[in-house]
Amino acid sequence: MDVQARLTSKGQVTIPKSVRDALGLVEGDSLVFRVEDGRASIAKSGDLIALAGSVAVPPAVKGMAWNDVLRRAHRHLDEAPG
Repeated sequence: MDVQARLTSKGQVTIPKSVRDALGLVEGDSLVFRVEDGRASIAKSGDLIALAGSVAVPPAVKGMAWNDVLRRAHRHLDEAPG
């Protein structure tokens, strides 16, 4: 689905109803924006605060930038046998 919307002078965009319906968005929902290669995607996010602390962070990656963590994980997966 391709739907167009305009950016206001305040940097705001109204999410078109067809997109809200497709994502099941309602007032008060949190959204996540991901920007990669000059493109942005939007997704309904879960309650991230409720997940805080549910996964231990290994000391080797604590404080590391998320992109570096992902690169390291992908490199590890590429090197894994199988």
